[in-house]
Amino acid sequence: MRIDVEGNLWCGWSGGEAEDGVVVLAPDGKMIGRIMLPERCANVCFGGRKRNRLFMAASQSVYSVYVETQGAVGG
Repeated sequence: MRIDVEGNLWCGWSGGEAEDGVVVLAPDGKMIGRIMLPERCANVCFGGRKRNRLFMAASQSVYSVYVETQGAVGG
């Protein structure tokens, strides 16, 4: 799990074949986004020079995508 600068929670998610990936939850707990992956995601981390690249460690692969926010420092 990681937090972005807006206080949203990014978490690896597993709910079966059509549900695996990452979910983004607003500070109030409402789901505001999803990143679908073909396998379970165990860990996420923001990186890159601007902390706007999300790395996702899945069952057998590592994925990355640039996002429209930045990871919180230390979060």
